[in-house]
Amino acid sequence: MRILIVEDEVTLNKTISEGLQEFGYQTDTSENFKDAEYFIGIRNYDLVLADWMLPDGDGVDLVNVVKQKTSKTAVIILSAKDDKESEIKALKAGADDYIKKPFNFDVLVARIEARLRFGGTNVIKIDDLTIDPDEEKIIYRGTDIELKGKPFEVLTHLARHSDQIVSKEQLLDAIWEEPELVTPNVIEVAINQIRQKMDKPLGISTIETVRRRGYRFCFPKKA
Repeated sequence: MRILIVEDEVTLNKTISEGLQEFGYQTDTSENFKDAEYFIGIRNYDLVLADWMLPDGDGVDLVNVVKQKTSKTAVIILSAKDDKESEIKALKAGADDYIKKPFNFDVLVARIEARLRFGGTNVIKIDDLTIDPDEEKIIYRGTDIELKGKPFEVLTHLARHSDQIVSKEQLLDAIWEEPELVTPNVIEVAINQIRQKMDKPLGISTIETVRRRGYRFCFPKKA
């Protein structure tokens, strides 16, 4: 599960991030609206934790940015505002929960876990192909496909953006924790594994190489 933390108080941001990592969550952090918007554009999040007051914008406005991309991503607003009108405003704007500052960290984790349980499914179903990111499972016409790790994540990311051409750099940023430490050829290796372990045995084509631009999910095009 990946969570984006948008909080301009540096110490609090770091505390939340490190605490959630101890519970097994992957986290990205941002201290302003602009960077948060960038992360939301290139990565898929299970939940966004956003402070209301940001130096360059309104955290509540991020709700719309998130929900426009996918309604399945939960958004929790953190705020020092303790009046009911602010809470109502955030919820009406589309936030899934509202937590007032200061808060107990254990309560925050419990609220996050509850929200993720209630959230929409992450399962991707296209024609006879089903991709379940939570279980790291692929099923095609009732047959389980053995594809794990980064190749699975690459396939999932491309499937979620099936109407787009995704560059190597975008894939690195979206999937690798420290993309600057790996070379772009890891993408080629992952794509090759998808084709060898999945496409060829099944006689299908899932990923199209777009010369000099990147890759595009093309299923159910036949090989």
